[in-house]
Amino acid sequence: MSAAAGNTGADRRGMTWPQMLALAIGAIYLIVGIVGFFVTGFDDFFAHDTDETILGFEVNPFHNVVHILIGAAGLALSRTLAGARTYGWLLAVGYGATFVYGLFAVDQEWDFLSLNWADNWLHLVSALAGLVIALGPVRDAVTGRTRT
Repeated sequence: MSAAAGNTGADRRGMTWPQMLALAIGAIYLIVGIVGFFVTGFDDFFAHDTDETILGFEVNPFHNVVHILIGAAGLALSRTLAGARTYGWLLAVGYGATFVYGLFAVDQEWDFLSLNWADNWLHLVSALAGLVIALGPVRDAVTGRTRT
């Protein structure tokens, strides 16, 4: 396709702040998931109370896989505003539920994510960030109108 066909990119809008935030959160979770395997290895996939942490956040191999999936979703969905909003809801609902799960699961034998209290607070912050991505207003720079 040629530039004459309108594929110069000049007619496209830049990324909105929800898209950039979704991209950043996705990249961070993807990196943390990958680095997590250097800490945990691949054995004891659902281990509880592993004492293996990344910056004080306890992880196990399953927890790493979840981080990789959440990160990859953020990278993929950040391409459009609608996708970023969907990612925001994914974070809000998924990490909100994980926060509630963690309130009961910390220090329990059935805690298959190997959570600690630092994880819980991070999950709450991630859920709130998801709400911000999903619901935050975006103004069009040209018209000044709010986009959804």
